[in-house]
Amino acid sequence: MREFEKIKRLPPYVFAQVNQLKMELRRADKDIIDFGMGNPDQATPQHIIDKLCEAAQDGRNHRYSVSRGIDGLRKAVCGWYKRKFDVDLDPETEAIVTIGSKEGLAHLAVAITSPGDLILSPNPAYPIHPYGFIIAGADIRHVPMGADRDYFADIEKAVKDSWPRPKIIIVNFPSNPTAQVVDLDFYVKLVDFAKENDLIIISDIAYAEITFDDYECPSIMQVPGAKEVAVEFYSLSKTYNMPGWRIGFMVGNSEIVGALGKIKSYLDYGMFQPLQIAACAALNGPQDCVEDIRSMYQSRRDVLIKGLHNMGWMAESPKATMFVWAEIPDEFKAMGSIEFSKKMLVEAGVAVSPGIGFGEYGDSHVRIALIENEHRTRQALRGIKSFLNAGSGV
Repeated sequence: MREFEKIKRLPPYVFAQVNQLKMELRRADKDIIDFGMGNPDQATPQHIIDKLCEAAQDGRNHRYSVSRGIDGLRKAVCGWYKRKFDVDLDPETEAIVTIGSKEGLAHLAVAITSPGDLILSPNPAYPIHPYGFIIAGADIRHVPMGADRDYFADIEKAVKDSWPRPKIIIVNFPSNPTAQVVDLDFYVKLVDFAKENDLIIISDIAYAEITFDDYECPSIMQVPGAKEVAVEFYSLSKTYNMPGWRIGFMVGNSEIVGALGKIKSYLDYGMFQPLQIAACAALNGPQDCVEDIRSMYQSRRDVLIKGLHNMGWMAESPKATMFVWAEIPDEFKAMGSIEFSKKMLVEAGVAVSPGIGFGEYGDSHVRIALIENEHRTRQALRGIKSFLNAGSGV
């Protein structure tokens, strides 16, 4: 039996248990309302699709592209940062296009880490944040996240208590899965701390445009001097309903951008060029579609949170992202997030993501994605209410 060391470092995929059960129930003709994967259910805005179709008709766009992204898209990325954050970036040296932010994070880990390097990652976390670096051979120290914790203080403690000294800090706000947010002051402190401790910061703001209740997501690039220590990832997947298009980008420190560019030059030829041209249309074109998408998620959030609260499940209402990070009710907490998710799937016909799939500190929660319309959400709430009442003996 062959063993592969990098594969051995990856734990079993915990979501597989819930996914397998979901498939079995659907084969048995049970209607499952699926709040599991954060996969937008709406179509990409029409003007972006039209630009893709137009570009695809030009045979010159069918050749190999460039791994760091076409000039027009890198300029569009920098223009978006200027309009949204008033940040100036050089499209030649401070911006690079990635095949989704997930590919970018994984290839960046290969580019800038060596075996044994210590990386600080949030926990719970989007899995690529720790595991991209684990696959690259680095070691991870998990920094716990939670509404009751001071995350910056926990970062300070992790750096102080770690040996060897950490090389990289990963931050993700608005957070997937916890939906936590920060203000610009957090990044000001973090940049100063990184400079004092010779740390690289990798920021992921994939949900920067999915914000509610007048909250505005900051960028670490707004901090003076951030480019000395930081890079930042963004994705078009959620902002423009483009998850399957796999379009992301990274901006910031020119040395780190260059390192990712060099690795990518060996590993890929970039995306199909019509996709990149259409991405320019997304970033440069009318942005009313972004407000429509944001409003849709806010409406779904409000329906879900109101329904949960009415039945006594007092989940926190998120200020951003397309997720609700819901603490498991006390009477079910002892069973853990996997068994709770499976039980709710069978008895309520509702699928959610078990929190432990995002790290050990997430086992007291489940993640509920806002990917069903209000009618289906209300249907799900009726099933959840019956399930909770039965479980509590009501």
